[in-house]
Formats: sequence, C-alpha cells, structure tokens
Amino acid sequence: MITPMEIERIFVRTRKLATLLAGAAVAATTTLVAGAAPASAAGPCGSSYTRVGVYAISRGDGTRTGTLEVYYSSSARKNCALTYGYGSFANTNSWKRVTISRGDGSGEDTDAGHYTTYAGPVYVSAPGQCIDVAGTVPDWVTRELNNVHCD
Repeated sequence: MITPMEIERIFVRTRKLATLLAGAAVAATTTLVAGAAPASAAGPCGSSYTRVGVYAISRGDGTRTGTLEVYYSSSARKNCALTYGYGSFANTNSWKRVTISRGDGSGEDTDAGHYTTYAGPVYVSAPGQCIDVAGTVPDWVTRELNNVHCD
C-alpha cells in the first residue's frame, strides 16, 4: 500500500521531471530554429544558477558511486544541490539522497528515494552564511561538506 507521503514524493518528482523535460524541449527547439544554443540555457536548478562545486561520492575503498553538485544564483541569493549516480549507479534505479541547509543547520531541504538519474534539486537561502550539503549514492555511502560556499 502506498502511503500519502510516498504519493506526494512521486507527485513532486514527476512534476520536477516534467519541468526539466519541458525546458529541454524548449532548448532543443530554440537550437533548431536559431541554429545555436541559447546564451543562458537553464541548468538543473534554473537559468540563473551557476555550478560552484562538484564533489565525488566514494566508498571507503575509493570506489566512486556518485557526484554531489552545488549551484548558486546571485539574483535569487540561493544555493541548490543535486546528487547523481556514477559508474554502476549512473542511470540506474538506486538510492540517491541530497540535503542542503544553512551552516547552522536551519532551512534544511532534502530529496531522497530510488531514482534513476538524480536526487534534487534542493534549495536553501543563506545570505551572509555558509552552507552544509550532503549527497548519498547508494545507501550509506555519503559525502558531507560543512560550512562551505559562504555567501
């Protein structure tokens, strides 16, 4: 039996995927019509976000299982994060989790579940503060960064 929380997560995930697919379709159409990619193509967090960090998620033996990406928008004054699978966990249904919060632990946003591509995006507004981010791929293989990307 599916719980109401699982239904909500499925709905949110489906909505995120639909938004990303619609953005990709618009970008592809723009490329075909204009003959070149748009100057400010939207990334996974939105058009105003720039990637500010990429971190490997690895097992204790050094085997990489995922990637944690952090983005920042100076106009929105928000950070965003996603966790992707890597190697045998890339493009496969596996446990993925991403968490972001202010450096003091407040404002936490988390997305987790069995996803094919990535967990997230998750967002936090932390003007004048550092952030904490964490990514997990698969269960129990986590990369945590505390007090990074200070605004």
